[in-house]
Amino acid sequence: MPEQPPIARTLGLRGAVNARDLGGYRTRDGRTVRHGVALRADALNRLSEEDLAVLAGSGLRRVIDLRSREEVREAGPDRIPGLPVAAVDAAEDSAETVTVEPTEPGGMTLHHVPVYATDFDIYVALRDALAGRDAERQREVLGDGKAAGMMEGLYRWFVTAEVGRQRFAEVVRLLAMPDGPPALFHCSAGKDRTGWAAAVMLTALGVDRETVFEDYLLTNERSGKIIAAIVESFGSQGLMKDPSLMLPIFHAERRYLEAAFEEVERGWGTFEKFWQDGLGLDDTVLEGLRANLLE
Repeated sequence: MPEQPPIARTLGLRGAVNARDLGGYRTRDGRTVRHGVALRADALNRLSEEDLAVLAGSGLRRVIDLRSREEVREAGPDRIPGLPVAAVDAAEDSAETVTVEPTEPGGMTLHHVPVYATDFDIYVALRDALAGRDAERQREVLGDGKAAGMMEGLYRWFVTAEVGRQRFAEVVRLLAMPDGPPALFHCSAGKDRTGWAAAVMLTALGVDRETVFEDYLLTNERSGKIIAAIVESFGSQGLMKDPSLMLPIFHAERRYLEAAFEEVERGWGTFEKFWQDGLGLDDTVLEGLRANLLE
């Protein structure tokens, strides 16, 4: 296994503390993921003017938002340099994939690629559990390992659900396009959907599995202070009697990502077969991804 360099440079965004560069990871054949071409993040709705200036100067071509319509309505649309707020809001208030082209040459393109289960949107379920402020109901939904089980189920859904596979495949295709990168993809916390998308891409590029897990778990370090503050606020605001019930939802746990890879092996045997038959991606996409992201 190649020795890995210091991992995942932060983008330094105050409004998206989990935004980071996937560049620097080494592959089994000795190549390196380019810096500045594949970026992963939490939501961009809280970006400051300084953050917007950083993104504007980054050379970024595409922003890929994996949040559901309900999440966008609750938290707000992305703030993207050069794109009108109204256009972004209209695109992200959709249950389907929508693209907003830049208004100026060289500007950024937004791709809203929502990934959520129509029969059970975990975000809506958690929001409703909190809104009721019913401690007994919250324990019934989240206690006794149910929260962790919910998260493992979500990661398995990423792999087993056809719509989930289609949406993650779309993210890969965008990064494999000749004019695709630099691109930033994100969900709400930059942990689950973003984590699986990053795991798929790094695995396809030839990064070893343990490094893929290290990148995934780095979210706990980058978002630790925010998670602690949110959990504390749930208690101080009277939303929850036992805010610790939410920790399995907020934390990246190794077993969650393991659950997704288990489904890959159960359904397709190998990652290569999953790439071809599960995601519907061929060698042309793989070659494009490697050409764009590896040096």
